[in-house]
Amino acid sequence: MIKKPQKVNMFIKKWSELDWRLLFLVVVPLSFLFFVSSLTSTHLNSVVSLRSFIFSNLSDFISLHPHSANAVRSLDRSRIAVCLVGGARRFELTGPSIVEKVLNRYPNADLFLHCPMDKDAFKLSLLRTAPRLASVRIFEQKLVPETGEQVRVLTAANSPNGIQGLLQYFNLVEGCITMIESHQKQRGFTYDWIVRTRVDGYWSAPLHPRNFVAGRYTVPSGSVYGGLNDRLGIGDFFTSKIALSRLALIPEIDKAGYRQLNSESAFKAQLTTLNISYAENRLPFCVVTDRTYEFPPARLGVPVAAMSSLDPLSGAKCRPCSPVCKDGCVADVMSSLDKGWSWTDWGNGTLELCNAQGEWEKGWEKIFDRVAGQKLAQERKRVKSLKLEECIGDFREMKKKAFKWEAPTPEEICRLGLGVSQN
Repeated sequence: MIKKPQKVNMFIKKWSELDWRLLFLVVVPLSFLFFVSSLTSTHLNSVVSLRSFIFSNLSDFISLHPHSANAVRSLDRSRIAVCLVGGARRFELTGPSIVEKVLNRYPNADLFLHCPMDKDAFKLSLLRTAPRLASVRIFEQKLVPETGEQVRVLTAANSPNGIQGLLQYFNLVEGCITMIESHQKQRGFTYDWIVRTRVDGYWSAPLHPRNFVAGRYTVPSGSVYGGLNDRLGIGDFFTSKIALSRLALIPEIDKAGYRQLNSESAFKAQLTTLNISYAENRLPFCVVTDRTYEFPPARLGVPVAAMSSLDPLSGAKCRPCSPVCKDGCVADVMSSLDKGWSWTDWGNGTLELCNAQGEWEKGWEKIFDRVAGQKLAQERKRVKSLKLEECIGDFREMKKKAFKWEAPTPEEICRLGLGVSQN
């Protein structure tokens, strides 16, 4: 029963005013998405070219119809999935920024969480404030069996845990699309957009709608390490399904003849082999790291940005520090880096660098609190003083919100993290 027919009439009138060519170019891709959502990796290659043709024509047409573009790309009415992956080591710093700058920016988005069970997993209780929680999987990590194809395609070089480390990361990422497709099947719909990002990402500004582009996969610029920055990805369902299938599509990369690739170069080979268009945008987040790096970095070294930098850091490594390198020093350091490796954009002069040769400096907490602001500082302090009962209560609140919960009990997660033995 329709309670307000005048609104329906208005909608029909507006819809009828749209160019029939736009209707064709919208309806066909949407129908196509439902079709391809059930395809396996062996079928994907044969339909990618058709998908690329459809979306490239749609994008061209939309660019000529700006008013229609607002209707097609409207995110407040879109179904959005946000998937967080990785370990929660510094989640007391990054988690509240993700909630504020990503989840609260798109409150209609469903959150999917795919993380290993370890002593830091209790910090994920910060997600109690997330607007919507679809599915949570906190699991015991196990060895991923290595295949001949994986050994040929991937390299252990520069990976702290060798090829197995890459496979563990790929498994975390691919778990996103597995969880999302399961949820779609149970709920009877398909997401329009998927945002995949890392648990250890600190966001300094909101995720902008311009990064959602139909038919193209958006990744951060810089930190490409011979391929594409794979620390975040945004795309429609089809492009995301391909981009997130890090393990399943290794056979396709192998058939294409690629050898000895790191994570970033394997990611680029994956999109290239499957004919997926991508855009490299500057994005306002950085990956908080405890690792040490030489300073100043050599040509293939890794610069570590100060979290106080005003630049969009696009997933560069960062930490809270008193910057030791600004202005001309930054120009000297960054211009000496290989642009196809660890380089990140620094052109507007607001990037600042840390000396990350040692552990985090004494008093880093005050530096972080000043940079992040009072609200995020309070969340950091809350985790530091968190009591067992509070932690358990937060997870129980999350569990009530979630449509699906695959994780140890709240008691197990909190006892492990807070070091409280069971009586």
